Amino acid sequence: MVDRPIPCWPGELVDLGGQRVHVRSTPRGPAETAVYVHGLAGSATNWTDLMGELSDAVTGHAVDLPGAGYSPEPPGGDYSIGAHARTVAKLIERVADRPVHLFGNSLGGAVSVRLAAARPDLVRSLTLVSPALPDLLPRYGPARVALSAVPGLGEWAFDRLRVLPAERRLNATLGMCYADLGRVHPERLREAAEELRRRDGLPYAGSALLNSARGLVAEYFRRGEESLWRQAARIQAPTLVIHGRHDRLVNPRMAARAGRTFPHVRLVLLPDAGHVAQMELPERVAREARRLIYETTPVTIGE
Repeated sequence: MVDRPIPCWPGELVDLGGQRVHVRSTPRGPAETAVYVHGLAGSATNWTDLMGELSDAVTGHAVDLPGAGYSPEPPGGDYSIGAHARTVAKLIERVADRPVHLFGNSLGGAVSVRLAAARPDLVRSLTLVSPALPDLLPRYGPARVALSAVPGLGEWAFDRLRVLPAERRLNATLGMCYADLGRVHPERLREAAEELRRRDGLPYAGSALLNSARGLVAEYFRRGEESLWRQAARIQAPTLVIHGRHDRLVNPRMAARAGRTFPHVRLVLLPDAGHVAQMELPERVAREARRLIYETTPVTIGE
């Protein structure tokens, strides 16, 4: 474990026309741009270490999805996967003058799939870390998310959990997301606890979390051409799908289906990672992502 991890990247509220989102960015340098989309109950800081690893290859922008992190509630209270995808599309148009290297983890993976299918002009490459694509077989983690979609039950559970100390809640969450809790740096735990206590004071924190969960659950039951697996089959961007063998939330066996579905895909299974490999093993995720970035970046004379 390093003595002290890098600090979180600085952030600012970005006006997307009718809504604002908070975005953390690495210093502008490389001409290629990466946009990072976090998972349920996460934030832009979930990408801090990976953004640092890749900062020599891409200028990175990590978004707090509407209602998460430091981003305000979305207009109209729409937390659907489609609404999140449209928000990220607006952000890409705001920060980049060319297609970007799009990264998504968990719920952010679902958002990125919908975006890459709907707006291929915005995506040069797609990297998905444990993407939350529909899997209806019973599993403990997804079952908890599904229960939050039950009217009243999710609110009751959230209120019960909020009275527990932030550190206790975080240890439970990280224990579900990491294969090895020993990889969580104490400074990262301190930052996360401070952030959780800040969000506890926001009047919309509970509704943002629960409605984002409900938006994800709705995708699991969507059928027809708009289903996420049908969308994935239409994606033309070269795709990297990374799963952790010890993922308790997204079954790593879904990698096999991803391999059969995405037209241009490379699969990586990390034997000692959990659900958030970009946080747990950023160097190894960066190595795989860097390969895709270099393979898909056009050579332009003069840049």
